[in-house]
Amino acid sequence: MAGVIGFGAPVLAQSAPAYNPATAETFGPDGKPRVTGRIDWGLWIDPDGCMHWWADGGLEGYMVPRRDPKTGKAVCLKRNTCAIEGTDTLFATDSARLTASGRARLENLFRNQGAFGYAIYGHTDSRASDAYNMDLSKRRAQSVANVARAVGANVERVEWHGERQPRATNSTAAGMQQNRRVEIVCYRW
Repeated sequence: MAGVIGFGAPVLAQSAPAYNPATAETFGPDGKPRVTGRIDWGLWIDPDGCMHWWADGGLEGYMVPRRDPKTGKAVCLKRNTCAIEGTDTLFATDSARLTASGRARLENLFRNQGAFGYAIYGHTDSRASDAYNMDLSKRRAQSVANVARAVGANVERVEWHGERQPRATNSTAAGMQQNRRVEIVCYRW
């Protein structure tokens, strides 16, 4: 749920705008305060599901917990793993391009989960180098995130771990198959 708010557009003055030291504002030729810049803002969800508002105007940023006005407690979402998709069924071997059936399954999942937001984690087995596996898991996680965004789902986090977080042994074909996966975490109220 990140967005950008733009405050004004640069005013092109033919003469130098006046500066008021009392208010630290610069005024344009029309006498109105000249405000330019962009503030990036959004909602950050921690891995445990707790939400924080953040803003960054370029010079400094801040993050504050989102609090329930009635109780004063931090607002946290329920977090659960809503899908673990084996990449063998989503992608061709050694590829981050989704198969037609894999894309259809993911579109259905993201349309029907009813979650507030999603976190997507890419993983591989250990057959290639660590650097290659990190890149492959990144590209696959981003492909899944792109499908989610295309159907209007809110993707809060995309991470890739390559071979570094195996679910099973990499010494057997069955274990390696379990390690080649994309985990999708749902955040719900």
